[in-house]
Amino acid sequence: MRIATTIFLTDETITPVRLARELEQRGFAGLYLPEHTHIPVSRDTPYPAGGELPPEYGRLLDPFVALGQAAAVTERLSLGTGITLIAQHDPIVLAKQAATLDHLSGGRFTLGIGFGWNVEEAADHGVTWSTRRALGRDRMALMRALWADEPTAYEGEFASVRASHAYPKPVRKPRGPVNGPRTLIGGAAGPTLFARIAGEADGWLPIGGRGLSESVPQLRAAWESAGRDPKQLQVVPYAVVPSPGKLAHYADLGVEEVVLQLPPAGEPEVLRALDAYAVHL
Repeated sequence: MRIATTIFLTDETITPVRLARELEQRGFAGLYLPEHTHIPVSRDTPYPAGGELPPEYGRLLDPFVALGQAAAVTERLSLGTGITLIAQHDPIVLAKQAATLDHLSGGRFTLGIGFGWNVEEAADHGVTWSTRRALGRDRMALMRALWADEPTAYEGEFASVRASHAYPKPVRKPRGPVNGPRTLIGGAAGPTLFARIAGEADGWLPIGGRGLSESVPQLRAAWESAGRDPKQLQVVPYAVVPSPGKLAHYADLGVEEVVLQLPPAGEPEVLRALDAYAVHL
């Protein structure tokens, strides 16, 4: 099983360069970074985990810039977003950012996408909350048009693009209905999400990894109903606090990669956490 990591990197934590070098040297498989552009102070949306929102949410580094630094100082480490708030992006710009990072890293980039939880943050980006999932689907379709080998136009509900020259292209070749970098979708288990994963992604990025015994067979059924190769489905439990029993359970379910949560801290504390996690490598 590949052991990757995630962390809330901020202006107060370990740097992307230092962390990436340590991860690769120690044999970890990857680094995934979350995204929040800003956190409005006068917000009404409760923190999904309960209690006060941790301060690191409002201090996050931009994941694409930070992952670009990580790519430049590593050769094998996979690099991903966990997750990109896709409805909050201009899809033409996001397609360019993702393809560039994938190209410069030699195909090591994973685009993890999701739909967010902070209504006020999304509103500042001009997102109507009730449409964010449809908007995200539209964004992905436009991006896939730009990633196509030949100039391809797209006309969607929310945006369009003319047939265009758009380089660099992502490294990975098309697989089923999916082109572009490796793409994982986050979100709560359910038939709507699973149909979407089967139709436009390489797999699922479930936060915490709970309830997979019931949900993974449901996702596999949706995947196979869409005509996808069962061997190609990827389930990547995300932001996991590890234990040997938990990781063994994931392996029994066919999970080949898990993303462990690092503390949003300075270098000494993060390196201690890596030492503790190294027993699972």
